Amino acid sequence: MSRKAGTFEQFKNYTLAIARGERTVDPSEPKVWYEQIEGDEPETLPAATLDSSDYTHSTLRERIVEHVFIGDALRELWRLGITDVEVLRSEFDAGGYDLVMSYRKIVRHIQFKTAMEHGKAANVKVSLKLMEKPAGCVIWIVVSPRLDLVSFCWFGGAAPDMPLPDITHFTKAKHNKGNAEGTKIERPGHRIVPRNRFEHLGTLDEVLHRLFGPLP
Repeated sequence: MSRKAGTFEQFKNYTLAIARGERTVDPSEPKVWYEQIEGDEPETLPAATLDSSDYTHSTLRERIVEHVFIGDALRELWRLGITDVEVLRSEFDAGGYDLVMSYRKIVRHIQFKTAMEHGKAANVKVSLKLMEKPAGCVIWIVVSPRLDLVSFCWFGGAAPDMPLPDITHFTKAKHNKGNAEGTKIERPGHRIVPRNRFEHLGTLDEVLHRLFGPLP
């Protein structure tokens, strides 16, 4: 399998260009990206492949959608004259969230989920650790095949300073893949939250209102 060297920033720009429809994926392009470390030979470098179990196409899709959401949200806030929003990204999901967005005294720990338009996804897996955050929430983004943001599903507290609703009573999640015996092991730290427990939001403005309350 062919590989391509590049920085994280180059890979991000590449995926955003695909999301915006500015370019299409050529089947002959490398599917493995790596960032070369000074002094290392290329053949010894670890690589993250889109075909591997650790970095699947669904993960790539979620990362692209996350970048698009951040850009659209910051642009809309800019138009409202709001420039003091901080965005911090979690490098891995150990805390149950993907992103932190703060505005004034409101700090939101956000877990992103994505679903394809007209898809049949009926639930998502949510980490119990998100309940430990002061104002955790889940934003389930519905996207088109071109990864345009179509609509949003919201699961969070009734006010911007309220924590995630209790999810401990929901069904325990299981790993997607089975073990050596084919058994799917339970994930005691995660719960399955059905789609009907989410609030449907049609616009980004509605999402920002749920995140931060009334805006100028």
